[in-house]
Amino acid sequence: MTISSLTNSIAISIISSLLLFTSLSSSSSSFLSPDGLSLLALKSAISSDPTHALTSWSSNDPTPCYWAGITCDHTTQLVTSISLPNKALSGYLPSELASLLSLRRLSLSNNSLSGPIPTQISSLQKLTHLDLSSNLLSGSLPECLINLTHLAGTLNLSYNRFSGEVPPAYGRFPVALSLDLRHNNLTGKIPQVGSLLNQGPTAFSGNPNLCGFPLNSLCPDPEAQNPNNPNRVFSNPENPGVGFVSNGGRKNGSVIVSVVSGIAVVIGVVFVSALVFRRKWRRSEEGRMGREEKLEKEVEVEVSEEGQKGKFVAVDEGFGLELEDLLRASAYVVGKSRSGIVYRVVAGRGSGGAGAMVAVRRLSEADATWRFKEFEAEVEAIGRVQHPNVVRLRAYYYASDEKLLVSEFIRNGSLYTALHGGPAEPSPPLSWAARLKIAQGIARGLTHIHECSPRKHVHGNIKSSKILLDDDLHPYISGFGLARLVQGTSKSTNPALKKLNLNQITLSPKNIPSSSIIYTAPEVRVLGSKFTQKSDVYSFGIVLLEILTSRSPELGLENDGKGLESLVRRAFQEAKPLSEIIDSTLVHEIHAKKQVVAAFHVALSCTEPDPEVRPRMRTVCDSLDRIKSQ
Repeated sequence: MTISSLTNSIAISIISSLLLFTSLSSSSSSFLSPDGLSLLALKSAISSDPTHALTSWSSNDPTPCYWAGITCDHTTQLVTSISLPNKALSGYLPSELASLLSLRRLSLSNNSLSGPIPTQISSLQKLTHLDLSSNLLSGSLPECLINLTHLAGTLNLSYNRFSGEVPPAYGRFPVALSLDLRHNNLTGKIPQVGSLLNQGPTAFSGNPNLCGFPLNSLCPDPEAQNPNNPNRVFSNPENPGVGFVSNGGRKNGSVIVSVVSGIAVVIGVVFVSALVFRRKWRRSEEGRMGREEKLEKEVEVEVSEEGQKGKFVAVDEGFGLELEDLLRASAYVVGKSRSGIVYRVVAGRGSGGAGAMVAVRRLSEADATWRFKEFEAEVEAIGRVQHPNVVRLRAYYYASDEKLLVSEFIRNGSLYTALHGGPAEPSPPLSWAARLKIAQGIARGLTHIHECSPRKHVHGNIKSSKILLDDDLHPYISGFGLARLVQGTSKSTNPALKKLNLNQITLSPKNIPSSSIIYTAPEVRVLGSKFTQKSDVYSFGIVLLEILTSRSPELGLENDGKGLESLVRRAFQEAKPLSEIIDSTLVHEIHAKKQVVAAFHVALSCTEPDPEVRPRMRTVCDSLDRIKSQ
């Protein structure tokens, strides 16, 4: 046989094989949609299907929309959801999944899938929910996931075998995204960027070699570990908690532990020498539902202070959550201030249930100087102040080195954000009716604080960021009592300081946060002065001016050092047009001009330099209520 005839024979053989393959393919899947073919690639990548979850996936079907675990758009017949949790599937994730361009939800949790996440998955631009938790996936966390620009519901990669560092690019995920990277083999420092700063420790726990905020594991200082560094810090063998962070140790019967689950993990610093929290994790088979986590907790609370026990107290009789519920909760950082860190906590979440949402404030470490009886008296005094316009305290926890305040969570942000916009986008303008309603609500709440007790309470830190709004723009005053708790727990040795009431808060100018100084009455900025109810009135007046103008209170500081109050007062003295000082979005509301002017006069009376000239909050409240009927 010649070379030419041999070549022709091979060519004919190849062509015949291709025709046979094409014929077989056509006979089996000629009518199956492209999305169906991509799903068959997933089925081919599954090496074990003991529950027969994919039995209905057949190449003879024209569409995959009726296959188990598959959801399609009724109009386009394109696949929008793959939901196959708890099926005990073994195998890997094929790159063909990237062809499902209309996929919005991918849930393959509680299986035994292994290998890396294919980088092609970043092509799923419509994906909003990705749950690959409780598998055997490995490799590094794919940085390309940040290209999933619509991912805003869930990204759950917990309980896998991912290794390496958390990509700093993950800080570009939306703040609202529920990120869960628990129980992997991640290492290094958690990047302090973007939305990662808003994640609670529940997003990162269970990675022993991961460190940094919000975990309780401090990252070791490279200089301190250098044996040639003269400033090297050595751990104390008598107290492993001093120096480098340790997993735990015993001394005089007390136990030092680093992290607990849920809220205790979220809070970051466990109740050192005050709370003994032992836990054991078990992994077990729960029938065909696959692997499910069981947590056994043994809690012992022991505070070496006058025989008192660490104590969780529900101040609000209607509060149904227990300490155990908070320990198991998911939490997210929503704010940080001089008084501590605030977390949004979702507790008691059941199958299909939304769960109870509360705010938990972990008071700063300086607050440890409170004795239990004093702390209890102060917090319960705060809890007795109940009004529709004051954030309600629901419960508190006391231990010698850990103090938590649990309050209702107001979900629509602050008045400051409503007036000035947030970091991501501006807020829609508020109508005059909404602004007046907000001002009247704040006035009623502050009046109640001033009049509800013979102690003549003082708030001490009224500002727009302390006014929270619900979905109906109903205002709530937050932070009542915090000024007292922070001030009263200073390192002062003066015993009289501990006997101050909530109406006797003494601060020096250096202790007033820069964000609060412009709201602070002139007489309080003097060393050794006290907050009073009249200084609260001044702060309310600044907030009212802020509501009327939508301008920052710091406006004008560079000119005369007096800010917004001085600018508005000078405008009225010079009889300037109202349009020059009010929010421009209110100019078209001609019918409200008299009401707006009346509100300005109330604000200016509240911000009189002489506290004796300022009205009481009851008078302010009545004046604003009269505006409504004008």
